[in-house]
Amino acid sequence: MSTPASIAGETATVAFVDIAGFSAIADVHGDASAIAILDIFEAMVREAMSGFSPPIKWIGDEAMLAFHEPEAALEALGSLLPACRSEPRLPLVRAGVNHGPVVRRGNDLFGSTVNIAARITGLATPGQLIATPPVAESAAARGILVRELGPRALRSVAEEVPLFAIELAPAADPSWIDPVCKMHAPYAPYRRAETDGPWFCSARCESAYRKSPKTYPLARR
Repeated sequence: MSTPASIAGETATVAFVDIAGFSAIADVHGDASAIAILDIFEAMVREAMSGFSPPIKWIGDEAMLAFHEPEAALEALGSLLPACRSEPRLPLVRAGVNHGPVVRRGNDLFGSTVNIAARITGLATPGQLIATPPVAESAAARGILVRELGPRALRSVAEEVPLFAIELAPAADPSWIDPVCKMHAPYAPYRRAETDGPWFCSARCESAYRKSPKTYPLARR
């Protein structure tokens, strides 16, 4: 018999964090390299969440996390995102956070709040955290740098949603992002293909870009 859903007055802060270049790593560097990076990422998520509830669930290279309030989410992500940013073996990660009513079914969460968190994660550029007003207000109150992005239309959401970028980790410089795997330089293996061209972590990423530059758009500010 299935567990009945809880629908009475429950709210949560829902976050999605994923590896921006995971699919390209599997395609270009092979499944073994992708799994090794995933192992690093999962270990870092578990460490950052050690003082909180465990991740709600893993969806491929993406972790869905839930907290009782925005302050707890900011505390956990304030540990996770800088750690990911400083890990040279890990491509840039991106995140989306939203707070609102949820429907709990067993250990999983559903509803518009979850859907919006997932949608805004998809809008985030490599290295970026995007959040909705309740989370942005909490971040600003804590003295965290918050930048207004304006209202955005989201798939399957009737009204535009005001969004904000929250800088919990050092901002990524687009000119140092490998367009293929989303690794962030400068690191020793990196080299510039041309005098003013993009940087690549390896000859494999450079070759993949040369074959199909439209597949790997350059990051912009």
